[in-house]
Amino acid sequence: MIGPLFALFFLIGHPDNFKSLFLIAFIPGLIAVSLSFLLKEKIYQLKPNITGRGFFSFLTYWKIAGSEYKKLIIGLLFFSLINSSDIFLLLMIKQIGYTNTEVIAAYIFYNFIYAVTSYPMGKLADKLGLKNIFIFGLILFAIVYSGMAFQPSLFIIFILFLIYGIYASATESVSKAWISNIVNKSDTATAIGFYTGFSSVFTLFASIIAGWLWSSFFPSLTFIFSAVASVLIALYLKIIFNKNR
Repeated sequence: MIGPLFALFFLIGHPDNFKSLFLIAFIPGLIAVSLSFLLKEKIYQLKPNITGRGFFSFLTYWKIAGSEYKKLIIGLLFFSLINSSDIFLLLMIKQIGYTNTEVIAAYIFYNFIYAVTSYPMGKLADKLGLKNIFIFGLILFAIVYSGMAFQPSLFIIFILFLIYGIYASATESVSKAWISNIVNKSDTATAIGFYTGFSSVFTLFASIIAGWLWSSFFPSLTFIFSAVASVLIALYLKIIFNKNR
């Protein structure tokens, strides 16, 4: 939230000076990378039956993973495949005709809501069940993307970004907690790493698909497609894990 807020104030004083803004943003990034060299890691002995030593050795985890994990990962990865970059939401705001300042302000508001709702949403997930909160998040995602498809007013956009912040807090960490609950404790990092690795690749393809729908047809189709798909994924998870919390 602080980063985009700085960008907003910078652009108010220096309109459209994105080149300088990106150069300034490079500095904290460089500091972060430099500080990583000061970290000292503990070396752990990996179980030979889980991973080998090659770059793609993590793929072998699928062979020994439990059925519940596989069913969950299928649902999560399909969601990654339709969950394109947030930049498309910001592009839609710009497409409607709002200024760069209003676009950044909406993004700051989203990050603020995400920050303040993450802890209570996590606590609620512990009480009501990880599956229930994650599915709730998918429904919120569908609402936001459906709303953006109709090119709403700035007021409605902020309402949708409020909902989008709650969606993020209901899914981001909750999905990893859900994974942690259904795998052996000794395999937790491997299981999450397997999911995160594939999720990143699927998210890349999601953005390619979104860009293709945007440019080949019309921008609203990008959001309609994702909204409908997220509801179907929510139904899949509800049915597959009907007996589980």
